[in-house]
Amino acid sequence: MLKEFREFVAKGNMLDMAVGIIIGAAFTGVVNSLVKDIINPFIGLAGKANFDNMFVVLREGSLPGPYPTPAEAEKVQAVVLKYGSFITNVINFLIVAWVVFMIVKAANRIRERYSAPVEVAPAAPAEDVVLLTQIRDLLAKKA
Repeated sequence: MLKEFREFVAKGNMLDMAVGIIIGAAFTGVVNSLVKDIINPFIGLAGKANFDNMFVVLREGSLPGPYPTPAEAEKVQAVVLKYGSFITNVINFLIVAWVVFMIVKAANRIRERYSAPVEVAPAAPAEDVVLLTQIRDLLAKKA
């Protein structure tokens, strides 16, 4: 069983997947920074500057509100609906989906450009067609 496990781990697909996961984790940090530090301020020009501070208190905590941030509300055990955080995560998802789409599109274009065209050999004629062709040729020779 140990030998099978070593073969499984040493497979190229497994290593490719591990590299993809590591790069994906690093890419997540970049996307989060892009959304919070670059995109949200521009969106904030039209409204609030920080989506993370957009929330609704569903039930006040041990100290009455208003609470400046969701973290402050949660410190006093208030029940908070953090819809701004959800908006940020939706933006993150859309950016990641767009980048992955563009990467796949570019990879497909490169694959098409550099892959050798596959020539398909014509299919052999059916047996009855071959026999009929032979009969036709024999009749043509007799005439």
